[in-house]
Amino acid sequence: MSGAERRTGGTTGGTVGSTGRGGRGGRRVVAAVVAGVVTLGLGAAAIPRPPSLSTEATGDEALIQRVRDELPAGAFDRLAVAVVDGDEVTRAEFGTATGPGADEFEIGSVTKTVTASLYAVAQQRGEVQRESTLGELLGVTGDASSITLEELATQHSGLPRLPADLPFTGRVLLSNFSGADPYTDDVAALVGQASRAEVDDEKPYGYSNFGMALLGQALAAAADTPWEQLVAERVAEPLGLADTYAPGDPDGLRADAPTGFTSSGRHADAWTMRAFGPAGSVRSTLDDMVAYTMAQRDDRAPGVIATEPLVEAGGGGAEIGWAWMTTPHDGDGTSTWHNGMTGGYASFVGFDRDSDRAVVVLSSSAVSLDDLAFELLEEEK
Repeated sequence: MSGAERRTGGTTGGTVGSTGRGGRGGRRVVAAVVAGVVTLGLGAAAIPRPPSLSTEATGDEALIQRVRDELPAGAFDRLAVAVVDGDEVTRAEFGTATGPGADEFEIGSVTKTVTASLYAVAQQRGEVQRESTLGELLGVTGDASSITLEELATQHSGLPRLPADLPFTGRVLLSNFSGADPYTDDVAALVGQASRAEVDDEKPYGYSNFGMALLGQALAAAADTPWEQLVAERVAEPLGLADTYAPGDPDGLRADAPTGFTSSGRHADAWTMRAFGPAGSVRSTLDDMVAYTMAQRDDRAPGVIATEPLVEAGGGGAEIGWAWMTTPHDGDGTSTWHNGMTGGYASFVGFDRDSDRAVVVLSSSAVSLDDLAFELLEEEK
């Protein structure tokens, strides 16, 4: 999932399959060997034939042209953009197959904001407290057992971005070439990885897919309900998001669920992410993400308190609430946002309450569109 380096000098993720902080010493050697073997094995057959941005476009002509003019280099296929001022929605969609606003995309790390909403709702229901720990809720042992849900939600847990064990690292490396979903572990394996994890005792801001996955699974354990079901019952249904869901595993994908493309143009598999789902597995549409982002902006969303900034996040004036980033921009405005990237998709949602604007960008290619999204969000009306 793509990150926040543009605003903070840190990162909110890279792709979900990024190796992050994992591994030392011998682990790096093994990783290099795996990468070399994969490269040789793929050979010339791996050279992609990149897609191009669809010539079929619907929506506002001015926004359509602006998106075309400002796209970065890379492989593009389907793309959906919305700019919301008050209640007025301006759209630009390229390659729409299902219908305007209805194409399905993986939203990647934007999923973390959904998990943050579930954290807020779980507190309201009395299922968890901010100081509840991974040891209490998931039976995690070792250094990570005392990590609190609050530390996980604000990305100050001290955990690495991803587990450092070799099988996981190998799958991540392979996914960089194949586009396969590297997140195949179940909850028991996730708990085991956490129990073996090294934790930074100082617990500075450090973006962690690992930590957010644990937060979501801890909430599921506290509610005695699968995380995917919590997404449906506590976020999607209250907001009327009929096309927003977390598949859980490949069997949970809807019929004809689309897939996207890597940044180099290879086909990528659907990333359902299993136990890591709370960090990035939700699928949605432009219409649903516009409704979701407007509800956050307008303080109508379940658990909207998650958007309120709480602690520093990487410098440059950036702060984080529960998953949501808040960064200053020119003038007196602030942007509240999150972005995402999977093996075959990129995403961005954000809003500025002062200007009453919101922006959603969804792409079926793993190429960041953050610069375009921020320009649309922060420009003066």
